Amino acid sequence: MTEIDLESVEIPIDGTLDLHTFAPGEVSSLVEEYLWACLKKGIYEVRIIHGKGKGVLRRTVHARLEKHPDVIDFGLDPGSSGWGATIVRLKEGSS
Repeated sequence: MTEIDLESVEIPIDGTLDLHTFAPGEVSSLVEEYLWACLKKGIYEVRIIHGKGKGVLRRTVHARLEKHPDVIDFGLDPGSSGWGATIVRLKEGSS
C-alpha cells in the first residue's frame, strides 16, 4: 500500500474559521489551535462557521469552547440565521 503525505493546510488567521472543508475528527483540535493563533495576533472576536446540518459540528465546537480558558462567551451568530456560525469572544491580553 502506498503512503500519502498530506500537505499542511494554511488557514488565514483573520478571525473567521470555516470548518466545511475539514473532517469532523479534526474540528476540536483545529478550533483550539485557531483560537490560540487569533489570541497571538490580537484577534478577540472569532466567527466559526460550522454550518447548519444535523448540529454535530456545532456541538463539537461548543464543547471545545466551553473548556477553553480564554473564551469569555460564545453564541450562535444571528447573522447566519441563528444556526450556521458561532461568535466567540476571547479574553484580551491572553496567549
